[in-house]
Amino acid sequence: MTTPRRPQPAPVPLPGARPGRDPDRAIKRGPRRVSAEVVAATQRDRLFDGLVQEVATKGYDNARVSDICHAAGVTRPAFYALFTGKEDAFLAAYRHGIAVVSQLMESAYRDAGPAWPDAARAALRTLLEVLASVPAFARMALVEVDAAGPDARRERDALLGSFRRFFADAGPGPVADGVDRETLVSTVVGGLHATIRGRVAQGRAEDLPLLLPVLTYAATAPFLGTDGATRATRPVRPDDGPSTAAPCASNTHT
Repeated sequence: MTTPRRPQPAPVPLPGARPGRDPDRAIKRGPRRVSAEVVAATQRDRLFDGLVQEVATKGYDNARVSDICHAAGVTRPAFYALFTGKEDAFLAAYRHGIAVVSQLMESAYRDAGPAWPDAARAALRTLLEVLASVPAFARMALVEVDAAGPDARRERDALLGSFRRFFADAGPGPVADGVDRETLVSTVVGGLHATIRGRVAQGRAEDLPLLLPVLTYAATAPFLGTDGATRATRPVRPDDGPSTAAPCASNTHT
């Protein structure tokens, strides 16, 4: 019996989900001193949020360290105590956010049950919903990463390579001369990424969950054939269609 997949809450909010000047994260003065470690962690989180919002709004090239600090409510000396510069801060925020997304996708894939099409659909659905829940992070991580330098692009490429793990249980795929399975998987992953990135670049990140049927079909057809892929696109349960839930968004709004 397949265990129903339960929505997975984000272990922590994605960078960009909260305003950097969130009053709940203000470092309060008083007789009870906060440790230096707590202060640094709080400033780091606020800078992540400020960076993502600034980069998403202005573009990586136009987002200045002073703008990021202002958006986060953190001083420049505090910024440089944590990061060597804008690129270093971008990479740290990117890695942190991608770790959250990957953990949620892994949980959804594992909890969907033993059938690979259901697991693949669950991981895709989670990816689309998480990115849609924080459009600023989606833009920063999928679009502006291209402008953030060679290290950021290498991180992006490594991430895409890691998504191959979601196809390990897909079976051998089509038996045809000249069709290499590894190349096929890379091609599928690249196509999914390009489609999602294109929608985000258009400023339509909130619409990403609507792509679930077509992306599920594209991901499964090379391995299941057209009939199997058609079945895979159908919701497993009535509530398994695109969701408006925002698993990584904070309740705090700008």
